[in-house]
Amino acid sequence: MNTGGAGLSRRAFLGAGAAIGGLALLAPTRTGMARAPAPFAPTHTLTLTAGEMELKLLGPDRPLSRIYAYDGVPFQTLRLPRGARLKATFVNGIDEGSTLHCHGIRMPNEFDGVPTLTQPLVQPGGRFVHLLPLDDPGTFFFHPHCDETGQTGRGLAGVLIVEDPRDPAFDAEHVLCLKDWRLAEDGSFLAFSEPGGASKAGTFGATRTVNGAPSLELKAPAGGHARLRILNLDSTRIMDIGAEGGEGFDAWLIAVDGHALEPVRLDDLPDGIWRMGPAQRIDVDIRMPADGSPVTLGDYRAADIYRFATLTAEGRVAKPRKGPLALPAPELPKPDMKEATRLSFTLQQATNQAVKDLALPADDPLAKALIDSLCVGSTTYWGIQSESWPTGTRRNLPPPLARMETGASYVVEIKNETRYPHPVHLHGHAFEVLSSSLGRLPHHWADTVLVQPGEAVEVAFVAAPGDWVFHCHILEHMETGMMGWFRIV
Repeated sequence: MNTGGAGLSRRAFLGAGAAIGGLALLAPTRTGMARAPAPFAPTHTLTLTAGEMELKLLGPDRPLSRIYAYDGVPFQTLRLPRGARLKATFVNGIDEGSTLHCHGIRMPNEFDGVPTLTQPLVQPGGRFVHLLPLDDPGTFFFHPHCDETGQTGRGLAGVLIVEDPRDPAFDAEHVLCLKDWRLAEDGSFLAFSEPGGASKAGTFGATRTVNGAPSLELKAPAGGHARLRILNLDSTRIMDIGAEGGEGFDAWLIAVDGHALEPVRLDDLPDGIWRMGPAQRIDVDIRMPADGSPVTLGDYRAADIYRFATLTAEGRVAKPRKGPLALPAPELPKPDMKEATRLSFTLQQATNQAVKDLALPADDPLAKALIDSLCVGSTTYWGIQSESWPTGTRRNLPPPLARMETGASYVVEIKNETRYPHPVHLHGHAFEVLSSSLGRLPHHWADTVLVQPGEAVEVAFVAAPGDWVFHCHILEHMETGMMGWFRIV
């Protein structure tokens, strides 16, 4: 099996010896500063099993590839109602340790799926129960949080849609999962990471897909409104999402990372596109041309445009709506800007030699905890605020980047001093994107924000209790140092 990423020192569990399995059995079910949740009465119960399956990614007449998926369904999509209380049991059916992280969901910290910081690594054949309150409607997803370049690189990701009965009625809806694959001609996987990629913009895949196919033919009625939920589930690639259509066509951005914003015409955004990094999601309202002509969706970032979907007319709406169809405003904890504490964090390039040898205080509950070697990279290329997540033989958790107070408001400036863009994600929170020094972003809520080279972006949030990681979602960057954590008590 060809796992590994960012030059990581990977090892399958079956060859690792019984000692590691024994440690996992003795590990507590909660670690760090996680707090016990309020009484939780599940309204929905399900099991998600990670495992292998075969898929023809190179084409119908080409060799099969053995990918990872949940329950044998590539990009499995779960739909649950707003307000649901989900009891989700993750079962690890692959041959190395893994976890389940529900990206963008505000939840009790102990169910966040970050090994060592919030829970033990789930070993092959093991399971972990997550209790997840689904209070925020929108488009979310789930994935592992260990060996992400290897496991997500092989396709281990699914979609979680939290439906809101208050949403307007669209005439069609489609979910589009965009992902590249690092494949050889025989269908096997190439190395998921190379040093020249991990230390720069990332290691790209050459086989581009949407929902596991080269492109999609979708249907929507002429003159109608189609809701497209578009997810960038790639490990590396930043995409410029745009749309084209005939007379009467229009397209509006109506949600970012699941959270509604005042609709913005794509044509009114810089260059007529929305730039989205790995882990970001958008909802787009497409008004179909009344004459029945098609609409095309594409990634316009390169000269060779990747047109991943075509919407063709099927039927016709009786009474066209002028649109856009706005979603209900988010109901999220609102930061108090007058009382907010201001912090600043700088994204930097780093080396093993420049990494500080920092440690938690001896009396900290995590002071002696060791990150599983599967979950660290072999080399340091990146850092935040002159600190880097452990790599190589350094396996002790570093101290938090910041200590915060539960319920307090914070404005965080994220400055990018590198030559490459970084999609920065904060676990367990939705934050307000307040400003960009380049003036390119509308005001919106998100859980991941793309910070361009030389750019400073300000975000604000109300702190929720727990130990929450803060990292770049270009997975090689995260695994080679660009990750830290906030302790909120």
